[in-house]
Amino acid sequence: MPFRYRLQKILEIRIRKKEEQLQVVIKAQEEVNRIELLIIENLKQIETLNQQRKTAEPMMFEYYDNFVKHLWKEDERLQQEKQEAIDNLNKEKDILKIKEQEVNVLEKHKENQREIYIKEEKARELKELNEIGSQKFFIRKREQQEEQELLELLEKQE
Repeated sequence: MPFRYRLQKILEIRIRKKEEQLQVVIKAQEEVNRIELLIIENLKQIETLNQQRKTAEPMMFEYYDNFVKHLWKEDERLQQEKQEAIDNLNKEKDILKIKEQEVNVLEKHKENQREIYIKEEKARELKELNEIGSQKFFIRKREQQEEQELLELLEKQE
C-alpha cells in the first residue's frame, strides 16, 4: 500500500495560500516601484523647470517658482506614499514568511510520517520474510522426516 499523508489537503491549502500571498507581495513591490518611478519623473520635471527658468523672461519667474513649489509638495506626497507602500510591502512579506513557515512545518511532518511509514513497511516485510522462512524450514524438516521414515520403511521391507 503506497504512502498516503493524512494531512495532504491541509498542506495543499497552505501551499495555495502561500502562493496567493506571494502574489500579494509581488503586487506590493510593483506598487513601490511605480511610486519610485513617479518620484523620479517628478524630480526630472523639477530639474527641467529649473533649467527653463534660467532662460525665461523675468515676468515668468513667479509662475515657475509657484509651479516648482507645487512639484516639491507633490514630491513630499509621493515620498509619503512610497513609505506607506514600503510599510505595506514589509507587512505582506511578514505574512508571507508566516505562511512559508506553516507550509514548512507540514512538509517536515509529512517527511517524518513517510520515514515512519517506510520503517513500518520494512518491519512488516521482514516479519513476512521471517514467517515464510520459518514455514519453509518446517516444510523441509517435515519432508526430511518423511524421507527418513520412507527410507526406514524400505530398509525394514528388505
